[in-house]
Amino acid sequence: MPEAAVTYDFLSPGRTAAKGATARVHAALREAIVQLDLKPGEFLDKQAIALRMGVSRFPVGEAMNRLAAEGLVEIIPQNGSRVALIKISDTRENMFLRRALEVETVRRLAPHASAALIEQLASNLRYQTAAVVAKDLKGFHGFDLAFHALLQDHLGFERVRNATETARLGFDRVRQLLNTRRRLELTLAEHQAIFAALEAHDGDAACKAMYRHLDAVMAELESFARERPGLFADLNSTGGIDA
Repeated sequence: MPEAAVTYDFLSPGRTAAKGATARVHAALREAIVQLDLKPGEFLDKQAIALRMGVSRFPVGEAMNRLAAEGLVEIIPQNGSRVALIKISDTRENMFLRRALEVETVRRLAPHASAALIEQLASNLRYQTAAVVAKDLKGFHGFDLAFHALLQDHLGFERVRNATETARLGFDRVRQLLNTRRRLELTLAEHQAIFAALEAHDGDAACKAMYRHLDAVMAELESFARERPGLFADLNSTGGIDA
């Protein structure tokens, strides 16, 4: 029986505001890869994607080249392109950067955390709680990102914000693998501990709470990788979890 044609229904040409065919295809494919609609190791049908996006094959190829430069697509000569397997070494490096930047962020913010920051974080946590109750995994993820972004907003260091955002983007895809109700509940509790330390203007407690939060996510990912090795490219690489 012939194999069913790939339709790429999850790709929506109208969901991105990016201008230009290549930019639109890149944005749509990137979102699909990060959201795991396109799984690690899955081969990509350039013609089917072009038809779905309403473009020629050229911008699809250009978009795939951009994604390859970002480490999200692997281009195999004479064989086509596929979604890149996740590199655990890249994930460890991105988490190392996040620890360094975000722990120091709360250390600096805590002694003089403003009433505005405390109010905004408290509001965000209420939304996180509602998302957990509603089992809204996607909604919670958005509030999770917003929680960390608020800290960078109040820190006010643009280069630190950009570096933190780059490290976070490199972690986005693997974070989706852990997007379960249990991880949501744990993340909420970890965020509440960070908030409590900031509200108390306790820098040391804020640092410990942020470190524990990021370390818990990384430890859970390492465990997941051992259970699902087919999604990862380099499980035998060096570089474990910090104690």
